[in-house]
Amino acid sequence: MKPSAPLAASRSYIEGETKRSRAIVTPEGIAIPTVVASRSARVGALMLDLLILSLALFVFDLLLDLLAGGVWRGARTEPLGQTSAVLELLYVIGAIVGFAAWYAYFLAQELGPRGATLGKRILGIRVAARNGGRLTPEAVIARNLLRDVEIFYPIAFMFFTLRLSLMGEVSSGLLWAAMIWFLLFALFPFFNKDALRAGDIIAGTWVVEAPKTKLADAMSAQGAATIEGSSELTGVRYQFGEAELSVYGEHELQTLERMLRDGNDEALFAVHETICRKIGWDPGAGDERAFLEAFYTQLRARLENDMRFGKRKADKFS
Repeated sequence: MKPSAPLAASRSYIEGETKRSRAIVTPEGIAIPTVVASRSARVGALMLDLLILSLALFVFDLLLDLLAGGVWRGARTEPLGQTSAVLELLYVIGAIVGFAAWYAYFLAQELGPRGATLGKRILGIRVAARNGGRLTPEAVIARNLLRDVEIFYPIAFMFFTLRLSLMGEVSSGLLWAAMIWFLLFALFPFFNKDALRAGDIIAGTWVVEAPKTKLADAMSAQGAATIEGSSELTGVRYQFGEAELSVYGEHELQTLERMLRDGNDEALFAVHETICRKIGWDPGAGDERAFLEAFYTQLRARLENDMRFGKRKADKFS
């Protein structure tokens, strides 16, 4: 006997997969198979993000220095006090931009539809809510603010105390305290099976793999439905109207794509029933995959067409 959908959704591991395989259970009770990102991928993504951000700020600083140099060269025709005020304003702007960029870089990208920074996208991983719901601004802000406490503050404190220790101004005990602070948080992901850092636990998030496999290949291999929406199993032709397709957005489209690719029968049955209930159709039984493939194809076409006219629907809430 096959397990029911709720029982399958409650499993921490997915049968036949690796130890990093999990199931995200959505608020509708649907289990979405996923794979927790490796610790090395997370570290690599952070290094890439820091490199990208550092290069961008370096270029900005160069432009600011060039502008400040032009102001300084023009000092011979301006009063001294006025020139100093302009230079101070430029450096204040530089400090504000640096501070804003540090937080906006991570927050803006992880709050987007992909839930990932450039570094994460390059390595094929993304942030997701552990409860299967929408990734909220509160969760993204919390996990990013905690990153400073976990990594950057202790590193800065270590270098500061190391310098003072070499100058004989503080004892080495303070340096050891900074090192323990850093190691406590840096090694935290190695002491839980989901590789969660402290920020993930507080925010209710985790980082999962976001494979770039194309759905078209997976669908053609299954052969359950044609591109026009007709089932090759029953001959039924599925066509959805504007009102039915307007219920969901890009986030739900991506979720449906992953589930069709993974091919978990219990999950597909649950998704089929949920969509039918949402759009007012009779769920029926026996042709779930053809229905979902047709719905996916037509929803994707609608969203792509809207994007050509500058309209985007991020998810069902927008």
